[in-house]
Amino acid sequence: MLAPGPLIAQKAQSKASEASSHSTAAPKGESGFADYSEEKPGAAHKITVSDLPQPQNTESVDNPPRVVSRPHDAWPQAPAGFKVELYAGGLDRPRLIRTAPNGDVFVVESYAGRVLVFRGINANGKPAQKETFATGLHRPFGVAFYPPGANPEWVYIGNTDAVVRFPYRNGDLKARAAPQTIAHLPSGAGHLGGGGHWTRDIAFSADGKKMFVSVGSYSNDDDTDNNSRERDRADILEFNPDGSGQRVYAYGVRNAVGIAIEPSTGQLWGSVNERDEIGDNLPPDYITHIQAGGFYGWPWYYMGGHQDPRHPGRHPELKDKVITPDVLLQPHTASLEMTFYDGQQFPAEYRGSIFAAQHGSWNRRKRVGYEVVRVPISNGRATGEYEDFVTGFITPGR
Repeated sequence: MLAPGPLIAQKAQSKASEASSHSTAAPKGESGFADYSEEKPGAAHKITVSDLPQPQNTESVDNPPRVVSRPHDAWPQAPAGFKVELYAGGLDRPRLIRTAPNGDVFVVESYAGRVLVFRGINANGKPAQKETFATGLHRPFGVAFYPPGANPEWVYIGNTDAVVRFPYRNGDLKARAAPQTIAHLPSGAGHLGGGGHWTRDIAFSADGKKMFVSVGSYSNDDDTDNNSRERDRADILEFNPDGSGQRVYAYGVRNAVGIAIEPSTGQLWGSVNERDEIGDNLPPDYITHIQAGGFYGWPWYYMGGHQDPRHPGRHPELKDKVITPDVLLQPHTASLEMTFYDGQQFPAEYRGSIFAAQHGSWNRRKRVGYEVVRVPISNGRATGEYEDFVTGFITPGR
């Protein structure tokens, strides 16, 4: 369900001096890093910890995207044998797509507070049916069906300030009752989450006994000690399905926008946005398994025991506890929703792979991201490599 959408023009400004822009060659040794000009369908990348530069070895830049009209010859590109077509358009900034067990596609328009449902494909390649499932939600994002399996009884929605659920049966195109609030979540100021990262994704354990909810940090890199704004944030929270039994499942996860269960092992995985403003190529965003009790470094450390220079000497007792992620992605790509592919349409080597969408960079001189990537998975494990899958959303730079 890939829409071509607007493309992004390349432009960079130094954060320290917005009146001028300049480029700096990548320091030697950063062989794993790339930019949008090197993103090609099927191209493989592997970043390792040994590729990491020193922090703050490039000046931080403020390089937000600039939307331009799509040139007539521009279209998203996929590997040979695949074809990208427009399924649905005219949407209001859709942020997440989830497929119900019966094949209906739930699309979340977060800023409109709305969830849509698309069903089937007509002769023109468009949705056979489209309905509004629910409205009046508080910046919704995550969608999960419960209990796991072919016949769910509820659809859970991750609002920015709470998890709510609707009674559900396969085939429902509209909510059959008002939402029930299951669990309140930290959300900053205001009902639209006026502070910090606002997305809240939801996943259920394979046995249906636990609900996982991702809650991003309030800040980029604030020290969390005695900081009430960061309480229960930069975490994966765990609940019982009825919202009781809240605990922190994993911590130091700055912003796991997308979470999902790996089907063969039942392991929770996450697609994580790392911090900004310590270099063009630092630190990598990542996709990784998320283990119970695991500490992933934020805000004091990154990529294992690398100390964030803004928190020198803080929490040395945690240095050896930091888990190095499984797959390091290009820094500042803002990896978003992820899913494990279990369909039959793609070639066999794609089965079980992770597919993740990337929002794209702002804190980098040369753009990166704005694509869909594939992470090969074998026996529930990743090799550290990932591939560009759908690219072509950026116009040539200037």
